[in-house]
Amino acid sequence: MKPIVIKKEKEMKVSEIVNELGLKVFSGEKGLDREVTGGYVSDLLSDVMGNAKENQVWITLQVHQNVMAIASLKDMAAVILVKGCQPNENTMQHSESESIPILGTELSTFETAGRLYQLLNC
Repeated sequence: MKPIVIKKEKEMKVSEIVNELGLKVFSGEKGLDREVTGGYVSDLLSDVMGNAKENQVWITLQVHQNVMAIASLKDMAAVILVKGCQPNENTMQHSESESIPILGTELSTFETAGRLYQLLNC
């Protein structure tokens, strides 16, 4: 029987992901040098709070301030908003104070997650 080989995700900086995926930076520019070790996809805050890991990028369509509360609590590297969603003003202010970038794309959640996975695993 062949052993199962799990590829380790390579680390990248948030700024590299922004460039590779053509993401818009809404706020939190001071955090663009943070290391990214993976990604997490969910729109359910309790799911993210219970399962996301430090230094992951969170992909969501949620735009309210609680997103930054969870991202800060979990020490996430960045948040990517999909489908053209834009963060609320207070969400961006929280992003600035925590130095956790909020990024945006017009792409769907599915496509964004696939592209992020490919960047970190190939």
